[in-house]
Amino acid sequence: MSFYGYHPIIEKWFRNRFQNPTEPQQQGWPCINRGEHTLISAPTGSGKTLTAFLSVIDRLVKRSLAGDLDDETSVIYVSPLRALSNDMHRNLEQPLEEISQLLEDAGEIFTPIRIGLRTGDTPSSKRAALVKRPPHILVTTPESLYLMLTGSKSRETLKTVETVIVDEIHALLRDKRGSHWSITLERLEALVDHPLQRIGLSATQKPLDRVAQYLVGNRPEIEISEASPPEEPCEYPEQSCRIVNIGHSRTLDVAIQVPPSELSAICTHEQWAEVLE
Repeated sequence: MSFYGYHPIIEKWFRNRFQNPTEPQQQGWPCINRGEHTLISAPTGSGKTLTAFLSVIDRLVKRSLAGDLDDETSVIYVSPLRALSNDMHRNLEQPLEEISQLLEDAGEIFTPIRIGLRTGDTPSSKRAALVKRPPHILVTTPESLYLMLTGSKSRETLKTVETVIVDEIHALLRDKRGSHWSITLERLEALVDHPLQRIGLSATQKPLDRVAQYLVGNRPEIEISEASPPEEPCEYPEQSCRIVNIGHSRTLDVAIQVPPSELSAICTHEQWAEVLE
């Protein structure tokens, strides 16, 4: 049975790293793979970021193996936090290296997937390099993407973008910065010659239907609904936004340990030693 339609190398990489897909992945992957806009609300550490990235990496791997992976940007990951963007850039490098190694071990001929970082701290030389040879995945911030859309040369590199992943989307909802980001996203939508797939991620967002409307630009033609079963087809995925709501609580493994000696008002060093044995 196919693993969510992913390439066998992607499945092998996932099986080597994880035991089973998490709930956000089980519900989110079918929606993203169908091309629908997707809003994922799940606790921290539940794998929601990988939910978004594994689908787009699979698309790039398939293009690479088919010889169709050009030097152009297909995916933009946006975080309102500069530190998170830096971390995501580092965190993506290892999986991409491991996937490349698996492809190489399998004797496949492929083009490595490249990732680039553009924030306010990026030196001018590296910014120029991003324009000269655009990465397949661009990690950036709302303000840096705005500047790229403003520059004539950097704007040209964004015409091929297909997917935008917005992490910590709740941080953009509360002030003018979020309004500015909405305009930036609509400028990007107007620049490309195809509908953008928008994926929003957060652990704390409410109400979800309003956040979903914000994600898709308050377009009345886009239907917002709960995630559907994998077998349910979607005739017009660009007109659908699915909400994957896992909730905010996590399963906890809680135990009460009592030392064998009698408890008193203050725990003695001996009793702590008994607990920690």
